[in-house]
Amino acid sequence: MEKISIKTNSRAALIDITDEVRSLVAKSRIKNGMCFIFCPHTTSGLTINENADPDVQRDIIIALKKLVPENAGYAHTEGNSDGHIKSSIFGSSLAVFIENSNLALGTWQGIFFCESDGPRSREVWVKVISDS
Repeated sequence: MEKISIKTNSRAALIDITDEVRSLVAKSRIKNGMCFIFCPHTTSGLTINENADPDVQRDIIIALKKLVPENAGYAHTEGNSDGHIKSSIFGSSLAVFIENSNLALGTWQGIFFCESDGPRSREVWVKVISDS
């Protein structure tokens, strides 16, 4: 297992980690298999979405703020319940096929770390497994 370190600079952010994950796949020298990506935090998550236009990330953050507002009278007293809810919406793990030593992503797809309670220092764990 490898780890990617991430420092977030704002309460909410989608951070493209595709290049870091690709680098770990290349380092593994696995030709065909699976790449598992896991977020070990309860107020952040992972998603695959468009990485060509940064407006998409901004739109996702704006929509989530409307769906799950920061201060909406939650019972959890730490002030980050919205982050826990957003983390559950995104999910904590992804699985991506590896074909011919490359992540099998669509043309416009990227892998994003989704911060919902920053700024913080975070990690994402990556495990690459061969199918043979």
